[in-house]
Amino acid sequence: QVQLVESGGGLVQPGGSLRLSCAASGFTFSSYTMSWYRQAPGKERALVAIITSTGTTTFVDSVKGRFTISRDNAKNTAYLQMNSLKPEDTAVYYCNAVNWVKNANIWGQGTQVTVSS
Repeated sequence: QVQLVESGGGLVQPGGSLRLSCAASGFTFSSYTMSWYRQAPGKERALVAIITSTGTTTFVDSVKGRFTISRDNAKNTAYLQMNSLKPEDTAVYYCNAVNWVKNANIWGQGTQVTVSS
């Protein structure tokens, strides 16, 4: 079964840290570009960070210097390390896997991150 399962979300105070995990199964994880998106209440889903199959990373400006994306192909898992969290980082965070050659686009169910004092 092809799926992505996110975990690691929760409630954290401003300035705190969280590490999100995205466990993949049912497909060749190492050949997919992995991304994290987020959707805040009343807003569109938006890209946060990307890591390609070769390890190249890209971040949106609002999280540069605070978030890190990584992957462990041996564990079929992608991660999003979030530091110096701000209230505006509050959102449901989604994991995405894409392989354009295979025309495959896979989404996880999302995990809630709430940054509040």
